[in-house]
Amino acid sequence: MTTLLKQVKIADPKSPFNGKIKDILLDNQKIVSITDHCAEKADQTIDGKDISVSPGFVDPFVQFCDPGMEHRENLTSGAFAAQQGGFTTVFTVPNTQPIVDTKSQVTYIKQHSQDLPIHVLPIGALSKKIEGKDLAEMIDMHSNGAVAFSDGLYPVQSTLLFLKALQYVKAFEGVAIQMPIDKSLGSLGLMNEGIVSTQLGLPGIPSIAEELIISRDIELLRYTQSKLHITGVSTAKGIALIAAAKKEGLQISCSVTPYHLFFTEEDLTNYDTLLKVFPPLRTKADQKALLKAIEDGTVDCISAHHLPQDWDGKTVEFENAKSGTACIETTYATVQHQLPNLSETHIAQLFSQNARTIFNLSDASITEGNIAELTLFSNKQTTCLSRNQSKSKSANSPFWDLTLNGKIIGTYAKGKLNLNSL
Repeated sequence: MTTLLKQVKIADPKSPFNGKIKDILLDNQKIVSITDHCAEKADQTIDGKDISVSPGFVDPFVQFCDPGMEHRENLTSGAFAAQQGGFTTVFTVPNTQPIVDTKSQVTYIKQHSQDLPIHVLPIGALSKKIEGKDLAEMIDMHSNGAVAFSDGLYPVQSTLLFLKALQYVKAFEGVAIQMPIDKSLGSLGLMNEGIVSTQLGLPGIPSIAEELIISRDIELLRYTQSKLHITGVSTAKGIALIAAAKKEGLQISCSVTPYHLFFTEEDLTNYDTLLKVFPPLRTKADQKALLKAIEDGTVDCISAHHLPQDWDGKTVEFENAKSGTACIETTYATVQHQLPNLSETHIAQLFSQNARTIFNLSDASITEGNIAELTLFSNKQTTCLSRNQSKSKSANSPFWDLTLNGKIIGTYAKGKLNLNSL
């Protein structure tokens, strides 16, 4: 089936047509032509007024709970939620039941994702059973399709093990992903440690719990000269440490979440369990530093940190609630809302091209003859997602019923155009 995108604005720093309004003709998963005005008739035509087109968005850290916790989310529901959020490729964390720490588990995710509307790529565990004791079979997993390596929601605490992991992935130019929390400092905390936590009577997680791990991992990276991606950075000092390491020339990259850009610790004064996240919401100063780091290019990627929880996991007292939000469907709109002056090209870098470069994904630049993997978005329209519009199984998004500037129009992946009904 042929698809014609008429008069869309191309947002792709790697395309010779970047910033230009063109007609794009698609057929059989490929970009057939890019012209000022396409005379050919297509099976379906999209009027591109106020629509930008970028290479397909990539989220490098999501939890789809499959296998083992499918009552919260599964590969199918997660993929449709991600597609509604504009993502054509996502990386699933290995924190499933069983753990993705062998090639058989990598193969399970690859096989069960073949018929989904987007590409779902497994992250392999760094350590066996994510226990942080012994290295997992990373070469086998890499050979069978693992896109990167991480212990996911349980960041590696052992300095020796993480050193060996960085050395190990270097052998095949792989990337280690780390979420920066020192568990010995943050294991008992429920929110950011500070004045607000004291006022609410809740134990805190100090910002130094993040900064120590980032400092340690930068030292290990300097020693190994490997590749490291730090995800879920939440503090001003943490982002400053990463910026300094980048200037030094180390192969380090980072991502931030939409909820750290939108909410702060002050939004927890009513003990809203939907805002219990890990790493926790920080101060307004931290939030401001993260937003500035996006604008100046220090932040490479945006990751929803999509972590579905069931109703019982959130409808309890704050101290008993499980951490996480399911916000992949509103991620783009949240970033656009908070940073309205971001250019379409910057959006394409932040949501697509940077991740594709960091994790050695196939080229999806908007050029004639290339594979067509696209996200259609508008910074002129708005998003307001309700619970009954959500494609996710989960019920833990703090963004429902909020009007946000920016809207995902649809995606084109695996040869099919999927338009959103929002």
